Amino acid sequence: MDPVDSPALTVCALLLAAIATVAIGAYGVRMARTTSDFLVASRSVGPRWNAAAISGEYLSAASFLGVAGLIAKYGADALWYPVGFTAGYLGLLLFVAAPLRRSGAYTVPDFAEFRLGSVRLRRLAAVVVVLICGVYLIPQFQGAGLTLRILLGVPSWVGALAVGAIVVANVAGGGMRSITLVQAFQYWLKLTAVALPALVLLGHFLAEDRPLGLPAPPVVTERTTVDISTDVLVNVSAPQSVSLTGTLDDRPVDGRVELGPGTHELATGTRLVLDAGAAVPVVAGAPADGSSWLTPGGGFGGRHPTYQVYSLILATFLGTMGLPHVLVRFYTNPDGRAARATALAVIALVGVFYLFPILLGVFARLYVPELLITGTSDAAVVLLPGAVLSGLPGQLLAALAAAGAIAAFLSTSSGLLVSIAGVLSTDVLRGRIRDFRLAALVAGLLPLALSIAVTSLDLSRTVALAFSVAASTLCPLLVLGIWWRGLTAAGAACGLIAGGLVSGTATAISVTAGVSDEVGDGWPAALLGYPAAISVPLAFATMVGVSLVTRGQDERATGRVFVRMHAPERLGMGADREGGLRAG
Repeated sequence: MDPVDSPALTVCALLLAAIATVAIGAYGVRMARTTSDFLVASRSVGPRWNAAAISGEYLSAASFLGVAGLIAKYGADALWYPVGFTAGYLGLLLFVAAPLRRSGAYTVPDFAEFRLGSVRLRRLAAVVVVLICGVYLIPQFQGAGLTLRILLGVPSWVGALAVGAIVVANVAGGGMRSITLVQAFQYWLKLTAVALPALVLLGHFLAEDRPLGLPAPPVVTERTTVDISTDVLVNVSAPQSVSLTGTLDDRPVDGRVELGPGTHELATGTRLVLDAGAAVPVVAGAPADGSSWLTPGGGFGGRHPTYQVYSLILATFLGTMGLPHVLVRFYTNPDGRAARATALAVIALVGVFYLFPILLGVFARLYVPELLITGTSDAAVVLLPGAVLSGLPGQLLAALAAAGAIAAFLSTSSGLLVSIAGVLSTDVLRGRIRDFRLAALVAGLLPLALSIAVTSLDLSRTVALAFSVAASTLCPLLVLGIWWRGLTAAGAACGLIAGGLVSGTATAISVTAGVSDEVGDGWPAALLGYPAAISVPLAFATMVGVSLVTRGQDERATGRVFVRMHAPERLGMGADREGGLRAG
């Protein structure tokens, strides 16, 4: 599709969001004085402020753009994404938040050393944190490039580079103290930017009384030109005549062509013209008609939908407990009680937010079905208002959505970069403020380069792979470390390696090459695209099995650790870990 018709408004909205982010971050820089400020905001962030900041960084490009795109494409099964993203915080509230804060650690690797007394395990956990955050950063930068390319017609690398520069500057300048203020502001901006268009379009939809779930493919209501921005396979259910300029099924075409029933490949740069009332081909594997789109059980493309769905549930429900940029936020609370209150507030804030991308996904299927051809249905949120509402109202809502999208990229990228920089500065460098800043600069460059170079995937599906790695590594480490006295350093290390290798290999193949291109749509594609159902049980079983046959810490030392994690704050049994942190 062409860039939006109101570039001036869109540019203004994007600039305002970026300027506000930089200005609030600069204010936070003035408050950052010590290493503790940079890593955990000196543990002084209250539950309400922290909940808004956590929600701001957690609701990433995958939430703001990807959920709506997946709902538009896959329908009922895609609802497991927002459900899982929200439900993960319930597990975090029940099992992790308060004991983790009481441990007094600054980072997840610091917790690993505190719990099991192993420097080697700490270093291994640091590698895992960097891996998870790096995988998570890639779709944020990709999403920024996609959004600015669609909105303004600029090359994808421009958006990725702009977001990367702002994020690195904010994080290097003020660390956690700075981005706490930024992320709290960005949550409310994102909520406004997604809720207002959704509510306006809901009123428009109810006034039209337009039906859902017709046993027919979606159609365009007017002559529509679609630009294919990435190689894509589409399904055609009935013979159809279209105007096409580009590459169809590996052969050049320029003019009118007949698309027969079946699967066809459209290459990057192809332009497709659909006449008014024409049926829209959909991406291969997605439901081709409204009735199947509303019916659960179809999965996300491929021949093993049930496995895909259950693996996704496992990844999203458990992955939140292993996300470093989420976990580090609970270190900023004053105590364990505040950490629990924060987690409870986050469930409410995140749950309210996800109502609106779901609505926008439904409306995208109805009003901009042509996005189902392009393979970039993630753009639905920013293109939908202008496509449905003509004139200034549609342009203003589209500009607001664009500002929210940029806020999504900035906030989540900031949290991820703080996590990487915190680990690198304390576990690789000497733990000083200048080391944190250097780590932030270096850690931002590699994911930025990869985001420009690797295959572009659906944002939520790429992020779900990062959730799979987190659920297969740090989640079992934290759950077993907090609640099972029998965990040993050897068991934890073996579990991290087993879960990390399986889920990390699957993620690397999926992100760099694209699963369907390499292994088709059978079991190999399902296992590589959705590894959690294999890697999570493997990680838990390995940690337990190896721990049962290896020697752990002294029972007294383990007892002291457990008292510190589980005793109420009023007993005064806990103290923050200050080792390894230096000023300057």
